[in-house]
Amino acid sequence: AEQQSQQQSALEERIADMDVVVTTALVPGRPAPLLIPASAVERMRPGSVIVDLAAETGGNCELTEPGSEIVRAGVTIVGLTNLAATMPYHASQLYARNVSALLQHLAPNGELALDFADEITAGACVTRSEVAV
Repeated sequence: AEQQSQQQSALEERIADMDVVVTTALVPGRPAPLLIPASAVERMRPGSVIVDLAAETGGNCELTEPGSEIVRAGVTIVGLTNLAATMPYHASQLYARNVSALLQHLAPNGELALDFADEITAGACVTRSEVAV
């Protein structure tokens, strides 16, 4: 609990200096975890933007209103649900670019080279030697 409190304090301190914050934290089958309390929004500079991609399940920002774009304390909070559907062409381009980058990382010379000590590789693989990891 103490460590989580320290992490939350550090996050709130950093958020105050950000112009744009994009949140994506989701827990399958549960409401989105609260990462940005109203007090953190109030410390942000006017004109800053929070894009809450977890809005559909309640949002990571305390002030997010799912389905809406609002302004609080001069900060725009984008809580549109299924935001990717509003720009499918660009979302598809970004997804394809990310998949391409992952494949190039996993097979740098066209040959699969899995380094399980690598954070990206370890996080992308769900099995190793036919055993779930």
